[in-house]
Formats: sequence, C-alpha cells, structure tokens
Amino acid sequence: MTKQDAKILIVGGGFGGLFSALDLAAIGEVTLISDEDHFLFKPMLYEYLSGEVEAWHIAPNYDELLDQRVKFIRGQVTNIDLESRKATVAERADPLNYDVLVLAIGGVTNYAGVEGAERFSLPFRALADANRLRRRMTKALDHVPPTSAPQDTRGALTFAVVGGGASGVELATKMADLLRDAVRRRALHGEPRVIIIEMTDRLVPGMGEEIRKFVENALAESRVEVHTETSVISVSERTITLEHNRQQTELETAGVVWVAGVRVNPLIEKLNVERDRRGLILVERTLQVRGYSNVFALGDIAFYPDVVPTLAGTAQLALQEAGLCARNVRASIEGLALKTKHFVELGEAVSLGTEHAAVLSAGKVIGGPLARQARFAMYTARLPTWHHRLRVGASWFFEGTAPRPLQPLGF
Repeated sequence: MTKQDAKILIVGGGFGGLFSALDLAAIGEVTLISDEDHFLFKPMLYEYLSGEVEAWHIAPNYDELLDQRVKFIRGQVTNIDLESRKATVAERADPLNYDVLVLAIGGVTNYAGVEGAERFSLPFRALADANRLRRRMTKALDHVPPTSAPQDTRGALTFAVVGGGASGVELATKMADLLRDAVRRRALHGEPRVIIIEMTDRLVPGMGEEIRKFVENALAESRVEVHTETSVISVSERTITLEHNRQQTELETAGVVWVAGVRVNPLIEKLNVERDRRGLILVERTLQVRGYSNVFALGDIAFYPDVVPTLAGTAQLALQEAGLCARNVRASIEGLALKTKHFVELGEAVSLGTEHAAVLSAGKVIGGPLARQARFAMYTARLPTWHHRLRVGASWFFEGTAPRPLQPLGF
C-alpha cells in the first residue's frame, strides 16, 4: 500500500468523519459515506429550532464542503467485515473495499427501555427533529382559543424535556422563550409550561460552578420548571409519568422531547471488537481500534483513555480527535510513527434562551447578550471550511440572528 493507492473509507459524516476527510483529501482514495446528504453542526441545532440560524448555515451539503479528491456516497452501512476489509451498503450490489477504515458514525438516542419513549417522544438530533418539534409547538398554540383561561393555556402548552445535561438546558430555555413570545403575540391568557427532567440531583453535572450560576439564572428567567432526582416511568401520546421519592405523577403534555443521552450505534454493536461496559469501542491513544491497526474509531462510539472527562460525547472532542485521526492515518500509510494526544477543554458555550448564553474561556465566564454574540463568533470559527465560515459569518453579521416567531401554521 502506497500513499497514492491507499483506499481510505470513512463511515459517518459528523464532526469526526467530515473533518478527518477534509484533512485526508490529498492522501490516496478517500471515500466518505453518510446516510444524510448534509453535514450538521449540532451545537447550533437549538438556534435552528428558534430560527436564529438557517439550515444552510449549519447544515451545508457535503458536495459544497468536500474536496473533489474525496468521493461522497450517501447510504447506510449495514455491515463491516474487519477481516476481509469490506463494508456493505444498503441498496448497493457490491461492498466497498478499504485499506484503512475510520469509524465516526456517532451514537443514537438512548431511550433506556422506558415504556413508550421511543414511540411517542421526539428525539432532537437532526434538522428533521427540530422541524418536527417546531411544528408540534405551533400546532399546540394553534389549538388554544383566545378566550382560554390561564390554567387551560398552561395545560395545553405543557412540554417536557427529558435529560438535564447541556442539551436539555439549551433546548428547554429555547422552547420556553419561543412559547412565551408566541403567547404574548397571540394575546393569550396565561403562560406555557416547560419542564426539564433529570435523574440525578443536579443539572449539567459536568459543568463548573461558575457557568452553572448562569444556567440556573437563565432557567429561572425563562420560567423552566426543574425536576431533579426524577425518573420517567412511561410516555404516551399525551402524557408522561414521572417518579420522585417513590411517588408517581402523570402529567398531560403537548409533547415530550428526549435528550437523555445516547447509546452506541447498532452497526458498531455488530463488530467483534473490545468494548467497555457502555459498549464503546476501546481504542489506543493513537485512536486505533485494539487488535486492528488499520481501523480507527473516534467520537461517540469510542472510549479514548486520555481525555478530560467533561469532553466525553461532545462535538468538541470529535473535532479534536479528527485532527489526530487524520495525522495517524497518514502516518500509518507512510510507515511513520503514530502520535498521541491529551484532549482538553477548549471552552464551553451554552445557549440560554433566545437572548442569552454563557461562555467559559480561559477560566473566565461571561453571560448575557454579549455571551450570545461570543458564542456565534466561536462557532463561526469551527465551521468546516473557510469558504463556509465566510458566507455564514457575513450572513450573521449583516443580516442578524434574531429568532423567528412561532407563526400559526400556514403562514
């Protein structure tokens, strides 16, 4: 295998897969395969829900991003034979052969076996999920008569967010601000009710106390109802059943959104590789899968032994790992020594409603509208290509990032 003829197959087009492909464009025959035709900058999916950003800002098509030397295939990989070095793709007659494999497929929503959760709750991992949730909120608003009593408005506009990590907090504050704004615009009586549910004794457990204060203040300002040490027993089409201190309560809801963690992708579960107790692939500090020197794994599916714990499962970690992965794929092909790296926190940025955020950088925390602008600037710099950064940065600077109200359906 030489640098020119090496076949590199990258499965998964998220941060890990796309940025690895961009870095490897000049090496061998690189193929990126994803079941979507676009990349998704997931940290700003909350802003897409609120209308602060547009789809093209955070979900550019791969053909706009990838070097012409990288082949893109839209499809779903259904099986990988690590011994024969072949990957099977749905609806393709012939498998894909590879010399080097990069697994960056990401995780899937973890419903933890809760009755009705997968069937009735809404995930929040893709553009389609955000569109579906926005329609659900709008539809609920449309069914509230202008003459409704405050308590009836509150009941009709009750939404539950399951999961109290950063995703749950960002989503709940966005939803609460959007719904309150819509209630005001429609001159309805009362206010919406947004509930965030967390099994542990605190929200955003991985964050430091400095940023936690801003989170708690934002939740209070957005009037988000917090239920910690609370489990979800079941979800139905119109209800959610909770348990706290061995007492169960059933609440009527207009919608339940599930952001309570991820599990390993089913494709990865099929592979005969070493895993930890959570099912994550065990990789060396070079990102090579144990027992397979030509296979690299990164992101949500891999356990890397030298990383700050708060980074686990984040886009930031996958982005950093992509750089190391590309460097080591190149080194393995060229017969050079592979590198290792200790991954650290590069800064936290949490969206807190439609007007505020909290940003932690260099040990200092800023909050409020200024932090919201800093978050936009930080994420502009992390978009995939310089061309896309320029276009998006110009759009945000000149056209603004005001949220889009929840208009009645049909408008």
